[in-house]
Amino acid sequence: MLSNMACSLIEHKRINTTIAKAKALRVYVEPILTKSKDDTTHARRTAFSYLKSKEAVTELFRTVAPKIADRPGGYTRIIRTGYRLGDNAEMCLIELVDFNELMLNDTTKKATTRRSRRGGATTTAAKTTTAPAAEVATEEAAPEAVVVEETTAEVVGEAPVAEAPAAEEAAPEATEEPSADEEEKKDDQ
Repeated sequence: MLSNMACSLIEHKRINTTIAKAKALRVYVEPILTKSKDDTTHARRTAFSYLKSKEAVTELFRTVAPKIADRPGGYTRIIRTGYRLGDNAEMCLIELVDFNELMLNDTTKKATTRRSRRGGATTTAAKTTTAPAAEVATEEAAPEAVVVEETTAEVVGEAPVAEAPAAEEAAPEATEEPSADEEEKKDDQ
């Protein structure tokens, strides 16, 4: 069973199995992968004695061995995937580490950031306000920004920004009329 699983792992680069089988497979396949680093007749015959498949041995020495040549160990990764429905066995995905492009891209793109007590907020503000000369907003671009804000306010269902001051202007006019009536009453007296 272990030789069949090792052949499947080498050919497909990842397989789904239970946790117990994956841990046993790791112990079985990692020495074979270590021996495949040097492409000699003895290493090929040793790998064939474990795998018992010519296709798996040629795949191992042609594609797998050059990728793992600089790795000192730890060629496989076990990722737990949950429990199987039938018997509730804990399932996992065992894969060759150097053949998962998604994980390799995540580790290379990860940038380290440093936090500082001083200058953290000011440096980010300075970066956002500084712009190249070609991207500096002109006076014509500013009214367009206002129009965009008004249309988004209408879509959301709120009153546009331009109508809010008009409502404030109407309120002082209502207060001025009683003051005019008061002046007439003062004239009559």
